[in-house]
Amino acid sequence: MWQQYTKTFRGMQIAIWLVTVAVLVLTRRGTTAAWFFVMMQGGAIYGAMLGARLKRLFGGSRTGRLPPRRA
Repeated sequence: MWQQYTKTFRGMQIAIWLVTVAVLVLTRRGTTAAWFFVMMQGGAIYGAMLGARLKRLFGGSRTGRLPPRRA
C-alpha cells in the first residue's frame, strides 16, 4: 500500500492543500477547512489501499482479468 501511496503523494498533497485553502477562503471557517483536509487525507489513504488491492488482483493475471473465484 505504501508504494502506491508514495507514487501519488506529491500530486495528492498539492490537490488537498489547494482544496483546503479554497474552502478556507470561501467559507472563512477553519473547522470546515480542517474537516475537508482530514477527509481528503483519509480518502487518499483509502485510495492507495484500494489501488494496491486491485494491483494484487490484476497483477498475477496476464490477460488482465480477475482470477477465478474460490468456493
